[in-house]
Amino acid sequence: MNRYILPLSVLGTAVGGAVLLKDFVAGGACPSKTTIPGKTVIVTGANTGIGKQTALELAKRGGTIILACRDLEKCEAAAKEIRGETLNHHVNARHLDLASLKSIREFAAKIIEEEERVHILVNNAAVMRCPHWTTEDGFEMQLGVNYLGHFLLTNLLLDKLKASAPSRIINLSSLAHVAGHIDFEDLNWEKRKYDTKAAYCQSKLAVVLFTKELSRRLQGTGVTVNALHPGVARTELGRHTGMHRSAFSSLTLGPIFWLLVKSPQLAAQPSTYLAVAEELEGVSGKYFEGLKEKAPAPEAEDEEVAQRLWAESARFVGLEMSYGSSERGQPLPK
Repeated sequence: MNRYILPLSVLGTAVGGAVLLKDFVAGGACPSKTTIPGKTVIVTGANTGIGKQTALELAKRGGTIILACRDLEKCEAAAKEIRGETLNHHVNARHLDLASLKSIREFAAKIIEEEERVHILVNNAAVMRCPHWTTEDGFEMQLGVNYLGHFLLTNLLLDKLKASAPSRIINLSSLAHVAGHIDFEDLNWEKRKYDTKAAYCQSKLAVVLFTKELSRRLQGTGVTVNALHPGVARTELGRHTGMHRSAFSSLTLGPIFWLLVKSPQLAAQPSTYLAVAEELEGVSGKYFEGLKEKAPAPEAEDEEVAQRLWAESARFVGLEMSYGSSERGQPLPK
């Protein structure tokens, strides 16, 4: 019997150490205990994955939560589930298709009309490494959904966010932005051979550049905006990547993925932290990896690129038509 004690002890230590290492690598829970009763929150892409868990976390803290999703049936089911789990009855589903400028405008108009305040906007929805699809308006799908859709949505809700200040915008980017490059000659992938990975990285770099430029424009308004990399999570986002489709990749990469990949619940902690933490009041224009502020890629810090991207994006989505030639008298950069 004694001969089994040492091996079992070693095995127990190894398993315990592996679990602790996984928790360390994945990052921890949101350290803030702040509650948000009376605050209205919008979370895009909230019927599954990180978005759903973010909505759940913020519902637990007493907020009025609006789940904004393309599939309204799934969105209603997620809202019902969150209401049941949290006993917070102020959780509702709304239709929002970020691949349609018309849908974005209709959603924003309804929010402006029906909601007295919007205190927190979590731009979470995304697609990753999909085939060369285009949106309803002809944009490359990853650029359109991950970036341009949220660019328009955020701008349409800015007056409401300003009227609700102090308020916060949280943009979900990705560590993949470091491999991105903004190609102003072919932002929409109409000339180059399509590269789904490069398109994803470009879209996530655009999100960080948008965050930087929006923060500059919002100085003194009481509205903050930050970007984050939530970590790699077990969600539907990676359904087009082909990971684990072969027995070889599952066997060889399985232990690595187990160590590095977060649950959606854990991956939602950074979004929750940026939404509620009192110590982040007034912090804006920053990039976070997990719960820690980090420096983004050098191109993400380029103000000239950020301003040019804003101008191109405004032209793409017709923002100038919405606001005339300027926003609050501030000319769009040329």
